[in-house]
Amino acid sequence: MSLSSPTAADSMRVPPAAARTYKDAIAALNSLQSNFASIEAYRKLGPSVDRNQLSIDEVYEYTRRLGYTPRDFNKLNIIHITGTKGKGSTCAFTESILKQYLNTGASGSSANITKIGLYTSPHLKSVRERIRINGSPINESKFAKYFFEVWDKLSATTSSPEKFPTLQPSEVVKPMYFKYLTVLSFHVFLSEGVDTAIYEVGVGGHYDSTNIIEKPTVTGISSLGIDHTFMLGDTIEKITWNKTGIFKKDVPAVVSEQVEHPSSLDVVKERAVELGVASLEIVDRKLLPSDTRLGLAGDFQKQNAALAVKLSTIHLQKLGFTDLPKFNEDGSIEELNDKFIAGLEQVKWDGRCQKILNKPGFEGISWYIDGAHTLESINVSAQWFKSEQKRAPSTVKRTRILLFNQQNRENADLLLTKLYENISTGDAPLPFDHVIFTTNITWSDGKYNSDLVSLNTSKELVDSLTIQKNLAQTWSDLDQKHKHNARKHIFHDIETGVNFIKSLTKSPELGEVDVFVCGSIHLVGGFLVVLDNEKDQ
Repeated sequence: MSLSSPTAADSMRVPPAAARTYKDAIAALNSLQSNFASIEAYRKLGPSVDRNQLSIDEVYEYTRRLGYTPRDFNKLNIIHITGTKGKGSTCAFTESILKQYLNTGASGSSANITKIGLYTSPHLKSVRERIRINGSPINESKFAKYFFEVWDKLSATTSSPEKFPTLQPSEVVKPMYFKYLTVLSFHVFLSEGVDTAIYEVGVGGHYDSTNIIEKPTVTGISSLGIDHTFMLGDTIEKITWNKTGIFKKDVPAVVSEQVEHPSSLDVVKERAVELGVASLEIVDRKLLPSDTRLGLAGDFQKQNAALAVKLSTIHLQKLGFTDLPKFNEDGSIEELNDKFIAGLEQVKWDGRCQKILNKPGFEGISWYIDGAHTLESINVSAQWFKSEQKRAPSTVKRTRILLFNQQNRENADLLLTKLYENISTGDAPLPFDHVIFTTNITWSDGKYNSDLVSLNTSKELVDSLTIQKNLAQTWSDLDQKHKHNARKHIFHDIETGVNFIKSLTKSPELGEVDVFVCGSIHLVGGFLVVLDNEKDQ
């Protein structure tokens, strides 16, 4: 039975409460990717209906049916972060810094943090990565428990047909995938007693499912760029307007210096006044001391770390902490304290400028992994890989391989072209010897791990390898233009691609093998699952 059918997607039959498992929860969650009844309800809306506003109004309604009001979420002490690139890394830096303050409040002081929640997206290997407490994804049993508490409550409550025609019938229609996880995260964090939370926006800001947060402690915006134009607008001004929608009255806002799109700061400043923020601070990467060491690779991470330092400082000040960095009058840091230093150094964020060297079973291979999937992030990711290659010993023979896919973007060719231009052209080009294009299917038997199932792609395009063939042709054209001659390979799944790369190490004349894996978080997640051989049982 197709998961996109009305029976499977909208009347998802779940086992009796006593028998429900994590796999049951993931099966039910995956059905919400192609929620037939919800899609049909939206199709029936007239042209006069503001679909964006209705979408976020639905989040308010779903939380109401769970018994919550937006004011309830204020006790989570939320840091709300958006951006085009770097927002996930900023969240990771912020979480790592705040972890240094767990249970460190002085006796008799109100300043204390006992549990830190992080809501982020997308995930790499497990959906549970999106809902973390104190740095770790919630376990499978808790995920299933809270997932079905939300499911059952939404099945047993109703919405007004007049106000919410898209939620009818109420006992059947559930939130779509991301919206459900957002609502679930609030329920988890409140149930678990989280007293500091970091929320990463999914897409945009103004109409994002996370933007029912009423009173965050501080809001932040990382680097802005052109992305999701069909939802956010086709100019940097329109996109910035949408992102700044997370600003709240009387709440401080911190925004990264916008090097690539400086004009966006004019919109930021206008919106800060319009929405009545308590203060607006533009943070430059130079805020950090020059000798600051970061746990995430890539020179561009200094900007994300600087933003995280300011967000964390404001948040901790609001909670009453005094053991904080010292700042100069110009806003730069005079001195980072030990907790902030440790937080910046100890941060981990897999799949983002990540290196895996000589993994057992894959000796002789260096993997360079980044989930870059926008023009801006492809630029910085490619520059990171090229800088790593330049640092490699020149006396050793090296074979360079690209493993790439972008299944969901209309501009996949443009992303690939930008990557090519950054690495394989210019004054010191580093051409690839092999270029591999694969789908996001995890295993050679055609199956995905259940946490990695994606129903929002065209099965026909995946099965026919249409996108992969087009990307290979794009690369051939670029190679011909620049007089390179990489061998092109197209594979049906990630496992076959990885096994092919491994087979190349049997040829000693190839020397060290350097593999750049990028183009999609979904590709990177499936790749990491294959590399660790973590197949669903």
